[in-house]
Amino acid sequence: MKVAKFGGSSVANAEQLRKVANIIQDDKERRVIVVSAPGKRSSEDIKVTDLLIDLGETYFKNEKYEDKLEVILGRFQNITDDLNLSNHVIEEIRNGIEDILASNLEDISKMDALKATGEDSLAKILALYLQSLDVNATYLNPKDAGIFLSDEPGSARILEESYQHLYKLNEREEIVIIPGFFGYTKGGKLVTFSRGGSDITGSIVAAGVKATLYENFTDVDSVYSVNPNIVENPNKITSLTYKEMRELSYAGFSVFHDEALIPAFKADIPVCIKNTNNPSGMGTIIVSQKEPQPNPVVGIASDTGFISIYVSKYLMNRELGFGRRLLTILEDEDISFEHTPSGIDDMSVIIRQSQLTKEKEERVITRIKEELNPDLVHVDRDLALIMVVGEGMNSTIGLADKATHAFARANVNLEMINQGSSEVSMMFGIKTDKVDEAVRSLYKIFFEGE
Repeated sequence: MKVAKFGGSSVANAEQLRKVANIIQDDKERRVIVVSAPGKRSSEDIKVTDLLIDLGETYFKNEKYEDKLEVILGRFQNITDDLNLSNHVIEEIRNGIEDILASNLEDISKMDALKATGEDSLAKILALYLQSLDVNATYLNPKDAGIFLSDEPGSARILEESYQHLYKLNEREEIVIIPGFFGYTKGGKLVTFSRGGSDITGSIVAAGVKATLYENFTDVDSVYSVNPNIVENPNKITSLTYKEMRELSYAGFSVFHDEALIPAFKADIPVCIKNTNNPSGMGTIIVSQKEPQPNPVVGIASDTGFISIYVSKYLMNRELGFGRRLLTILEDEDISFEHTPSGIDDMSVIIRQSQLTKEKEERVITRIKEELNPDLVHVDRDLALIMVVGEGMNSTIGLADKATHAFARANVNLEMINQGSSEVSMMFGIKTDKVDEAVRSLYKIFFEGE
């Protein structure tokens, strides 16, 4: 059995859904299908999930939301009309949204239910379309599939018992269409994963049914070694390890949600990224292990929006519990950290800029000064992280020298370097405005041999 997941661009309109139906019918082993909500039809378009969030926010402000609801229904109406399907499903979507808004749920639970409407509605439409083609297919709600999650709206996690329930899908003869992104608590409350969580659903389902392959269909032929918006016509990556893909996803590669591979990785299920618009292409295969390569570097990823809290204190290294107390201050403010480069007398904590509001920053800095009595504490803004990724890098001589030479050639100053904490990546911190120059220079030295 193969599990195939189709992303937002693959289900954005009726034309794309016809391609999806052909792909499903082309391989009898594709028996479990996971879908996202409709994505953008063009660069100026808006994703259905974003439309649903806007609808919810408008409703919570007690403002008129009816026009926004009609826009959402219009997106699905265009699809059903083009596929010659009954309008019954559109009325079902309308009634479902109205019921959510009129319910006694807390606002956060209402928003989760609204966001899930995109995936849920698309799954029903795809099942109906396949049935109209005389394909033995059915829609399956995540609760009926056995996807049970922790009670954490917007960031739920899978409960282990779900895998036993999902394995029973092997007994079904029909093709099963499951909406991604959400599941249910043991108490029956709908909860969602974090944004982009349909990839997580696909990986969970693949692990649950013990699939021979998890196919993730998107709008690119493969994973590229660098962002094609920065480097023109970059190398395609034909194979990656789970660790490499996770590092690349974390550092800005948008092909995969950075948590999505964990269930497949634990179950040792190979993952193939393929293009809905070119399904016969090779794609990129992701596996647990691969043969050593002459050039261990597979990709260069970058991401912006980071802040560094720098703390300096003489003899910090001899003060028991200093790092723990510093991180406890962040934990108390519900702030998670990304990296913690440190020296004998200083320590930096790298966090996402979005986590440090002005109010939180004032409280954090005040507490650091009062509780840790540092010689110096300050915040560095506008940081970007660049990751050079590849299995085997830690045993290859000269890679760090190449990387620093590339930064020097691009006239980019390094704010920080972190290599020893990972076997598969080197992390560099630079100012945001130098990201593109740095990435291009790194690409030239690692992939073009300059």
